Amino acid sequence: MPKMKTNRAAAKRFRVTGTGRVRRTKGGGNHGLSNKNRKRLRRLRNNDMVDTAFEKRIKHLLLPYG
Repeated sequence: MPKMKTNRAAAKRFRVTGTGRVRRTKGGGNHGLSNKNRKRLRRLRNNDMVDTAFEKRIKHLLLPYG
C-alpha cells in the first residue's frame, strides 16, 4: 500500500498552529497595490485563522492520516 500524500496546494496555503487551529494568509495583497491605502495593506500583512467549520476539511488535506 503506498503512502498517502499531502495535498501540496493546501500545504502552500495553510499551516496548523500548535493549538491545532489552521492559519491562512489574507487575500488581495499581491497586485493592484497602488489603489489600496496604507491602512488596508497593513491589515493584509497579518495572518488570519480559518473558520472552525472548514478546519476539519483542511486538516484532512494537510494530514490525510489525521
